[in-house]
Amino acid sequence: MTDDVGTEEPDEAHRRPPGVDDATIEALGMLTKALEYTERARGHLYAVHHLTDGADRMLAEAVRMLRQTGHEEQAGLVEREILGRDVVPGMWTYQLIEAYDRTYYRVFTAAEEQVRQELAAGRRHLAEAEMQQAARSRRRGHTAP
Repeated sequence: MTDDVGTEEPDEAHRRPPGVDDATIEALGMLTKALEYTERARGHLYAVHHLTDGADRMLAEAVRMLRQTGHEEQAGLVEREILGRDVVPGMWTYQLIEAYDRTYYRVFTAAEEQVRQELAAGRRHLAEAEMQQAARSRRRGHTAP
């Protein structure tokens, strides 16, 4: 079965602006890839935040259970030394996320946006769109963005 879907070009948002050379497209692609890694790192910070919160809730339950079974000294140790403790001096995990966003993530996303605006009319994923166009066939499911 041959499903001819045509040979349409990428939409305007994914088409290389006039005058932008291959090396610039490659550099913008690398900048975007770096931002995507930063997005993943930020997601991992949220995972640390959620996992640490879950562990803290389990610690509270462990303290309750230790007390219930007559182990007041051990319950006190866990409560005093671990429960509700800062993960780094002066910060809980939500504060780590806020500091990361404020001092790194927002600066990174703003710089990436500015570079794309200045060099590629703000267009995103140009390298990927060109790879897709080069690799696509004329079969169903192989359409241009």
